[in-house]
Amino acid sequence: MKDKLSICPRCGSDACYITPVNEAKNNYYCFGCGYQTNDLMIEGEFDFELYEETLPELYRDIKSTDSEKRVWYPITINIQNKGTVFANGTHKDNWQWSGILAVEVNEDEKGKFKIPGTEEFYTHKTDIKTLKSYSQNDFIEALDYIGFFN
Repeated sequence: MKDKLSICPRCGSDACYITPVNEAKNNYYCFGCGYQTNDLMIEGEFDFELYEETLPELYRDIKSTDSEKRVWYPITINIQNKGTVFANGTHKDNWQWSGILAVEVNEDEKGKFKIPGTEEFYTHKTDIKTLKSYSQNDFIEALDYIGFFN
């Protein structure tokens, strides 16, 4: 079983990263549209109510279904020392991809950012001043902004 790039069943881009779960099931992460799913998340077969309990309302509103009845949700990417990319907005008709950069925690703030369950502290934090928005079709640009490909 090997990972591979393929055509996205949701958006048709050639940047859908497929990772096998087992011989019959796969995970799908599309860097073209910024959505993810897997072969277990099938309409009528999966407990979406339970899954969606922890999702932001926007993520529930902008989910979509492909021709195989797999339900796709937006991806959130968080790289501790680089930044975060996420769907950001107020409604399914008013959203965009956003990127926010991580910056180093200065000496005066270090005690404020303890890693839960440890005696260690985070070295980086997100900086709201670096928030940058991208269109719904520019997920990959938002990833580039936070240095995902570096």
